[in-house]
Amino acid sequence: MYVCWNPYVQQPTYVLPTQQPSPLPNPLAAVTPTPTPQELLVSVPTQQPVIAPVTLSRKRGSEELMSHSPMVTNGSGMSPQHGQNLELNNEAKKVKLDQANGTSRVVHIRSLPVDSMETDIVQLGMPFGKMTNVLLLKQKNQAFLEFSDESSASNMVSYYQNCPAQIRMKPCYVQFSNHKELKTDASHALQNATAQAALQAAHVGGVMGSPGSCGTDDQTTILRVIVDNVLYPVTLDVLHQLFQRFGKILKIITFTKNNTFQALIQFSDTISANTAKVTLDGQNIYNGCNTLKIDYSKLTNLNVKYNNEKSRDFTRPDLPSGDHGFEQPFHLSAPSFGGLAGSPMPLAGYGAHHGFGGNFGLPASAAALNAARLGLPLTAQAGSSVILVSNLDEQMVTPDALFTLFGVYGDVHRVKILFNKKDNALIQMADPHQAQLAITYLDKVKVWGKPIRVAQSKHSLVQMPKEGQPDAGLTKDFTTSPLHRFKRPGSKNCQNIFPPSSVLHLSNIPPSVTEEEITELFTKQGTVKAFKFFPKDRKMALIQMASLDEAINSLIAAHNYQLGENSHLRVSFSKSTI
Repeated sequence: MYVCWNPYVQQPTYVLPTQQPSPLPNPLAAVTPTPTPQELLVSVPTQQPVIAPVTLSRKRGSEELMSHSPMVTNGSGMSPQHGQNLELNNEAKKVKLDQANGTSRVVHIRSLPVDSMETDIVQLGMPFGKMTNVLLLKQKNQAFLEFSDESSASNMVSYYQNCPAQIRMKPCYVQFSNHKELKTDASHALQNATAQAALQAAHVGGVMGSPGSCGTDDQTTILRVIVDNVLYPVTLDVLHQLFQRFGKILKIITFTKNNTFQALIQFSDTISANTAKVTLDGQNIYNGCNTLKIDYSKLTNLNVKYNNEKSRDFTRPDLPSGDHGFEQPFHLSAPSFGGLAGSPMPLAGYGAHHGFGGNFGLPASAAALNAARLGLPLTAQAGSSVILVSNLDEQMVTPDALFTLFGVYGDVHRVKILFNKKDNALIQMADPHQAQLAITYLDKVKVWGKPIRVAQSKHSLVQMPKEGQPDAGLTKDFTTSPLHRFKRPGSKNCQNIFPPSSVLHLSNIPPSVTEEEITELFTKQGTVKAFKFFPKDRKMALIQMASLDEAINSLIAAHNYQLGENSHLRVSFSKSTI
């Protein structure tokens, strides 16, 4: 028996399987060319014809067709049992997927823009709770963000499923991670430090509340940067190179005020600005000088009219350069630091060294050599090369002792112990940079049991006494001394300048000298805790004293000590441990 299909039926006809109406042809078969009668019949194994539910008054989506109808597209039919199996399979897949992506306090973020930074990731998670770690995989354009609890992570995932996340105007995807926690190793110490700085900035300045809150009311995206102890050129490009590591910079304006170099730097968001402030405030651009002092500006936006070496709007490359007759940025002489012949760029060691040390890469001694080569007027802008040392032990202090101690940080030319105040002395270094190094490393350090004070002097040089004038040996000239450590430009001594430590580096040891002889010499100044010869070079060794005070006294007493006929011991501070 054949059944004709009526396309004008207004209501669907539903027949339960318990009924036995005549079988109907497949409605989708109408689109096939000239079907045979056998092709229009739908056979049922139970010999009980079943009419598939068909709705003509409305369209159904693919999910509804799969779940309610045994019919599929392309003219193929399935039995009700087959449809039930498919539905069960789909449910099984959903259960498996839910198990694979179970809740975790670690959130996985993917499809990141190539220029994403840790601060961008942290900013996404700020409104949802306390974050404990962040890991950015730049090569894979992915990141992981760890919260202190699962509820915070769950809130973040739920929110960004309804409101897709964006980083730097590019959509990204947020989901739970299969990892239950983030673990980082020492090989990524620099990245870890950057991540921790971003987290610290978020916790210090962030307001954990609703999405969109990025910081406290008194914070802006603009930082005011003051550079103290300026010995070497400061340019807009140097600042941009340093601060861009913490986020997107929109504008920079540099200027001088009260003969001090200052700059205003506007970031794209408060988290980047806060991270830069937390990380860089109080740090040195170069070893022992060019110190950064950073606070928030009260301005809400920078108005940049010209793009030149004094101001720049990175969002408006079309701005004119303006009149070049204005006052130049705070330079010593050269128009930019990159013009210093043979000198490494500042921050060159930033990515190669772990952590955030007291400086960012360029050894100041190298910069000093290049500055001297160019004839830059260091004394005119960098202060005096004479330092004033106070609170010395009157019974112990001598010009030679001060020459030895301060000679660790530069070549001492003259020493003058004040006649009427013998706990004070003037020391003239070879240049202002070396004077600044001595101030940085020796101020408030205990020498002979007393914390000395080291500061810049108002004097430009130390005067030698006139002939016949009694001096009692309190003034001495060391200009031609063979014991200067920095006579040869570019020597290893220029690269191995370290703060005072209880571990001392010994060199120029004759092969015949034993460990017992050396330790006996240093025992006169205190307790020797450890000693070790260098395995590949027995001319050098490390020795550790019980305290920093004893190590300083040992250096003063043992440096240049004669160990052999033509061998004098060399002693300096070390950064190593035994």
